[in-house]
Amino acid sequence: MAEPSSERPARPLALTLGEPAGIGPDITIAAWLRRRELNLPAFYLLGDEALIARRAKALGADVRIAAVGAGEAEATFADALPVVATGERASAEPGKPDASSAPAALASIRQAVTDVREGRAGAVVTNPIAKSVLYRAGFRHPGHTEYLAELAATDGRVPQAVMMLWSPRLAVVPVTIHVSLREALAQLTSELIVSTVRIVAAELKSRFGITRPRIAVSGLNPHAGEDGSLGHEEQTIIAPALKVLRNDGIEARGPLPADTMFHEAARAMYDCAVCMYHDQALIPIKTVAFDDAVNVTLGLPFIRTSPDHGTAFDIAGTGKANPASLIAALRLASRMAAAQL
Repeated sequence: MAEPSSERPARPLALTLGEPAGIGPDITIAAWLRRRELNLPAFYLLGDEALIARRAKALGADVRIAAVGAGEAEATFADALPVVATGERASAEPGKPDASSAPAALASIRQAVTDVREGRAGAVVTNPIAKSVLYRAGFRHPGHTEYLAELAATDGRVPQAVMMLWSPRLAVVPVTIHVSLREALAQLTSELIVSTVRIVAAELKSRFGITRPRIAVSGLNPHAGEDGSLGHEEQTIIAPALKVLRNDGIEARGPLPADTMFHEAARAMYDCAVCMYHDQALIPIKTVAFDDAVNVTLGLPFIRTSPDHGTAFDIAGTGKANPASLIAALRLASRMAAAQL
């Protein structure tokens, strides 16, 4: 899987707080502490300075925190972790989300999107949220991806947000995302496959620098339906979509049996695997690239990346959280932002 340019973007990255009681604050602090060692791109955290100070103390981390505006973040980054206030305070203790969690997490996401759309940030990088906590507060979106699409709406039109999980060894995209398997089957159409693959192909060109993307498209059923004996969706839904895509000039192969798409030799034959439902795509990438996979949202008018893991309430505040996926997300966002300048 090719990587975007390694140049730096002209603006810092806007990093969201995520769930305040989760490991987002931990991995943010850990990443900043390694900024010089790893030559990380400048970023600022959108959140509550007091929460970050409390978490740093709990972790025993020697970190200077500076409350700044987004315009001051890049100059501050070398000497202090820049924190830009969102107007929502967070009182949650590690592993114990409280009533402040949802407002603080959502305000951080909204402000990050505003900052990148108004030119103060080069990309949005999101720390993990706890959807169950947000749901209890009335959040009505299946996840980050769908919420970001709504925030990206222009003139009432919500773009199709496509979730890619990326690593140097494998990139995958599920056509249906955060829905039950039963609902995924109901949602799957030729039109959805076509629109998803078109977005993937376009952004592999524009943001990853792949001149002619090679896309592998999975079947839905075991053995890709075995010529209809194990299901007809390959013949009635997926194959017609592939015909349209090939007529568009997109190099799309399939439908391929999902159980043989992800070994090392098979991965060398494509730049991205497009799968029919969430786990069909995410199980293989979390198997081969658990620590360095990055969640990338395609189809938006701005760049968004995220660590490929959850809030890990059980280890929040203990110092055990691994910042590797956040570091990979920061680096990828920086490269993608530089590639589109």
